[in-house]
Amino acid sequence: MLAPTLATACAALPPEGAEHAGGGPARTRTIAPARLRLSRLSSLAAWSLLSCLASAQTPQRIVTLAPSLTESVCALGHCAQLVGADRHSSWPDTVLALPRVGGLEDAQIERIVALRPDMVLLGPRSRAGERLQALGVPVLTLDGRTHADLKRMLLKLGDALGEPARAAELVARIDVELNAAAARVPAALRGRSVYVEVAPGSAASDKSFIGETVARLGLVNVVGGELGLFPRINPELLLRHPPDIIIGPRATLAHAADRPGWSALPALRQQQLCLLDADRMDLLSRPGPRLGEAAQMLVDCLMALPARE
Repeated sequence: MLAPTLATACAALPPEGAEHAGGGPARTRTIAPARLRLSRLSSLAAWSLLSCLASAQTPQRIVTLAPSLTESVCALGHCAQLVGADRHSSWPDTVLALPRVGGLEDAQIERIVALRPDMVLLGPRSRAGERLQALGVPVLTLDGRTHADLKRMLLKLGDALGEPARAAELVARIDVELNAAAARVPAALRGRSVYVEVAPGSAASDKSFIGETVARLGLVNVVGGELGLFPRINPELLLRHPPDIIIGPRATLAHAADRPGWSALPALRQQQLCLLDADRMDLLSRPGPRLGEAAQMLVDCLMALPARE
């Protein structure tokens, strides 16, 4: 194998200014021109091979199959190495021009292979991993369903991209941003109960990354983690445990009062609704480097709510 041989050979090379066998500083010697040219040629060849090896180890053609992974690659400074992304990736704006390769349930395997990626990033629920690996495509599976998962995911991705220090800084920055968002929540809002809808009939439980963000802000989720991370919700749950605040997409909650029994909910009667447009909903629902920004966005929405009667 070439790579281990090169790595071993490089480790054996003495660094510049190393001591010679006698223990003292290396002495300056007169080298014949032919030997000098050979020495230079050998050095240049070694550095060239080492550069190739480093290049091979750091992905240069990346395909992502989840928006949060696309955002994470860019946050770690490797947007330029992206050659394809899932259909929903939309941040930063530079990724909008990337070829699209499907999504979680319908990844376009042939299109991905045609892009000649040296790394495909996907989540644990993607069906594409085994098929891509069978075709010889390098795959890295990353999971970000909770805050702890997200931190591990960013650090693992940072290692894969050759950016461990940058990844550690990003993880630390997210924590700072979450703490800053929590500090902005007025005392009157702390302890309020919330329901976070992510899609019609589905909610974020207190064990999901969204639920953990809500908890960091001092709020109490009415959907328990025993139901799953993002469970389907029986409408009666909210009637038995009416939340003080409802958060979710404007597109599905604008007519929430028309749902059976919902018109009686205190949150609707007192207009305690955080209705998020598509961009803000994307920000909230993507477990990636903008987690702290999502928390700040939620605080902005909460602070804009009208006073309760």
